[in-house]
Amino acid sequence: MRAVSEGRLANTSESFSKHIDRCLGCRACEQVCPAGVEYGQLLEASREELLVAQPKQTFTHKLLRLALHHLWTSPTRLRLFFCASRIFRDLGLARLFLKLQLGKLISERAHFALALLDSSRSQLKPPGNIKAVQPKTDQRVESVMLFKGCVGEGLFSRINKATKRVLEVNGFAVDIPETQGCCGALHAHAGDLEGARELARRNIQAFNVSGAPVITNAGGCGAMLVSYGHLLDNDEAREFSARVQDVSQQLATRNMKQGVSIDEGTTTYDASCHLLYGQKAGDSSLKMLDAIPDLNFKPLEGAERCCGGAGIYNLLEPEMSSRVLKEKLTNIEATGAKVLATGNPGCQMQIGAGACLNGMALSVCHPIELLDESYRKAGFYSEGRD
Repeated sequence: MRAVSEGRLANTSESFSKHIDRCLGCRACEQVCPAGVEYGQLLEASREELLVAQPKQTFTHKLLRLALHHLWTSPTRLRLFFCASRIFRDLGLARLFLKLQLGKLISERAHFALALLDSSRSQLKPPGNIKAVQPKTDQRVESVMLFKGCVGEGLFSRINKATKRVLEVNGFAVDIPETQGCCGALHAHAGDLEGARELARRNIQAFNVSGAPVITNAGGCGAMLVSYGHLLDNDEAREFSARVQDVSQQLATRNMKQGVSIDEGTTTYDASCHLLYGQKAGDSSLKMLDAIPDLNFKPLEGAERCCGGAGIYNLLEPEMSSRVLKEKLTNIEATGAKVLATGNPGCQMQIGAGACLNGMALSVCHPIELLDESYRKAGFYSEGRD
């Protein structure tokens, strides 16, 4: 990367392209680099170089560029896309197509994409007859602002709702700005830094109505939001990035309320790379699980290692991604866990898809979903209207 930036190696080099394309971008190298080099930001800059010098002409890359330029930058079109995706998923069509192996008639990528979509559905026991909740709290109220995320709100809105409830139980008043949008992580990972900057400016404007902490529940989004200062290189962006906290970090600022025991079976935890290395918040998620009494928890070997999802890496580099995922699934199987918690929707979908295609009886969820269920059983919520 340095050789290209200094002009000693051409950005059209096949070797340069190969190594940059194959990098997961998990940022684990930053953790051990004695010089503190921020490889994640260098990688994105290098991919921008490649996007200009060596634009990929495969169908997958063309489709990706089309989606990033014309779908992800339009809130209206993006809502329609995720609405259609939810209908397809909730009608059971994704699962049906998987059973009939219809995705493979198109390509292995299409088959895996169906598994990714199907794995985004709720995999825990249904919450009973509760329609809505009026959280109860006796703690001092502090204001926070929730970042929903595009995939988060589009396919995992249940996690955003659980995040809001858990924060309210612990004394936080949650505001959700309506004009927020995609964080820009997918654009940055693909080398479209200008697209990422456009989305960053929109979000900063949406959240600058107050100076309250900006709360995320997705490691990938959080890592992107905290990099706005570097991406835009101005004081406003740096001030915004300083306000960003993962929900687990925000909850750790108080004495988190203890819930009650839940019957979800043996549970393990896999750390989102961007939550662990981008936001330095990997242990905070474990504290959410500690708030659930008598949880049958088993540590996961290699929890700090990437699952192979890495944004859209699983679709652009499927062979390498599947090798990384196979190791993760082997380690999960060794724990005997029936439930795996992880703090990023991309990781949930990647591991969930892998478990589905390999016939593993594994439910994948966010730690906040387990804590939310524990709080519900503890009676912290009262019934109300939708």
